[in-house]
Amino acid sequence: MATVVAKAGIRREAGWLYFLDKQGDISRVRMQRSGQRIPRGRQKVAKCGVDREDGWLYFIDKKGNVCKVKMKRSKARRKTARKTTTRRRTTARRKTKKKTARKKPARRKTARKKTARRARR
Repeated sequence: MATVVAKAGIRREAGWLYFLDKQGDISRVRMQRSGQRIPRGRQKVAKCGVDREDGWLYFIDKKGNVCKVKMKRSKARRKTARKTTTRRRTTARRKTKKKTARKKPARRKTARKKTARRARR
């Protein structure tokens, strides 16, 4: 299902998030845990230099290699789908006007009278 793009063979450590950065290399960042502060910054783990293509999802598999899978919903596919589903408006549709609903006048709230309490004897 997934094709291996680059073999890196990285061993993952607990508490780290591994990802493919913009340069196509494998990097890692500390995972956020509740109530703990984490040091900012990322560390490069391996240089792969992977060139990304549109419509593909890149990830690091269990063996530590960079893999890619075809995306089901990608920007490239959406652009082609929009071109094929364009509808033409008919002349009858253009001429009809929408009826605007009348706004009801705003009602004022009346102050309620407080009932007088009888004195208990």
